[in-house]
Amino acid sequence: MQVRYRRILLKLSGEALMGDNSFGISTTVIDFVASEIKAIVALGVETGLVIGAGNIFRGVAGASKGMDRSTADNMGMLATVMNSLALQDALERCGVDTRVQSAIPMQSVCEPYIRRRATRHLEKGRTVIFAAGTGNPYFTTDSAGVLRALEIDADLIIKATKVDGVYDKDPVKYSDAVKYDRLTYDMVLKQGLRVMDAAGIALAKEEKKPILVMNMTVPGNVRKAVLGENVGTLISSE
Repeated sequence: MQVRYRRILLKLSGEALMGDNSFGISTTVIDFVASEIKAIVALGVETGLVIGAGNIFRGVAGASKGMDRSTADNMGMLATVMNSLALQDALERCGVDTRVQSAIPMQSVCEPYIRRRATRHLEKGRTVIFAAGTGNPYFTTDSAGVLRALEIDADLIIKATKVDGVYDKDPVKYSDAVKYDRLTYDMVLKQGLRVMDAAGIALAKEEKKPILVMNMTVPGNVRKAVLGENVGTLISSE
């Protein structure tokens, strides 16, 4: 079986971990995510992950209610560490060797982020979860995902969502919404499509790093993606 993408960066939203809950982490969902990752690791795919924190605390939301933006973003970055440790636990319970590296040093619970060490872990078949975003306020975990993908030289960024790709408008609200199979970075930026923040798209465009937007809730989709099958929406320079 031919794997098309040997090293990937999988970007998960914090909200995706809630399942049907209104807050926190669903063990059912996180176990499902772990099983999907295990399937691609079994194919020899070197896997890095970045997880958001919307299920616990979102910095922008805190700032909108009067909090200092830097303080709120720091709280959000700490929340990503909680999500990362939860996913590490789920992965290791199903037999996937995993390391968490945090951009904010907290050595009693995880490793500090060191690019060369992360790359070495990946080469040894360990899954690496990159926590705490970029370590800086004002940057989203989308931007952090693209940054880490560039640093580890991933072949593909997978943006995992609850929909099966990018549409011209919200498919939940509009029955006539049209799904794109392929997009260019410029199309995403010019049309204001809500794929990820503009800084992340611009960074991926500069380095010509492809982004695949796909539905993570469908069993086997991540495996299909790394095999190069037609799932989701591919964003590239062409």
